[in-house]
Amino acid sequence: MYDDIVRSDSSLRRFLHGLPGVDQVGCEARAAGLGTRSIKTTAKAYAIDLAIRMVDLTTLEGADTHGKVKALASKAKRPDPADPSCPATAAVCVYPDMVATAKQTLGDSGVHVAAVATAFPSGRAAMDIKLADTRDAVEAGADEIDMVIDRGAFLSGRYLDVYDEIVQVKEACGDAHLKVIFETGELQTYDNVRRASWLAMMAGGHFIKTSTGKVQPAATLPVTLIMLEAVRDFRDQTGQMVGVKPAGGIKTTKDAIKYLVMVNEIAGPDWLDPDWFRFGASTLLNDLLMQRTKMTTGRYSGPDYFTLD
Repeated sequence: MYDDIVRSDSSLRRFLHGLPGVDQVGCEARAAGLGTRSIKTTAKAYAIDLAIRMVDLTTLEGADTHGKVKALASKAKRPDPADPSCPATAAVCVYPDMVATAKQTLGDSGVHVAAVATAFPSGRAAMDIKLADTRDAVEAGADEIDMVIDRGAFLSGRYLDVYDEIVQVKEACGDAHLKVIFETGELQTYDNVRRASWLAMMAGGHFIKTSTGKVQPAATLPVTLIMLEAVRDFRDQTGQMVGVKPAGGIKTTKDAIKYLVMVNEIAGPDWLDPDWFRFGASTLLNDLLMQRTKMTTGRYSGPDYFTLD
């Protein structure tokens, strides 16, 4: 459908800069308004379990050890060992050299292994290194690849370079799903977030993701709103669904529910599914578990009841 558009930098630039501009004031007001919505107790219980199922439980630190990744993967399978009714998370997200450890621990649990690749978080590496990084992660067993775009190329207007890079990384993924990270805190404008969203979707990304979690601001409600509008409009035009993953800075159940309300209102209920919406988080899960315990037992367990990630 977009073959003519991506034949040259000029045609791709015309398309991306021809997208409707984002009304900054209107976008932020809409996001703030949706963030004030309250939901009833039964809906809240459903939302908490859904949010748990949407978590990509993440550790992306230089000090990561195989022991830490094993513990994290075990927690992803059974977030609350005392309550077997508590659902598992969607995935565990790790560096490529930790994929095999996560995969072995998760076994046939159904929890996916996601690996960051393409010289995460900077994206500053030669293309052959980025592709090798991706292939290594897939060969180790990664079900999903979270790649970072070349923000320097994007901000310089070299959109075709960014498009081609996503296409090549997707090919290197094989059967693994591809999440495309924009690092929205570096994209400078809401218009750029909209352009990056369309660029990544046109290149075949299965998910569009806000951030690495290493740059502030990371995920915000207005940025996620723009990305949800993009996936909604893309499906209207192509019939194809693309997922959305806000990552970085989402720490509380209250925050997560704001995002779920926004998903429902902006993109629609089809996206209220771990196949189409994820939270990239580490500390969020514990707060969800504390709130869940409060709703089922009537009392808080306290932060020390659950393992730290």
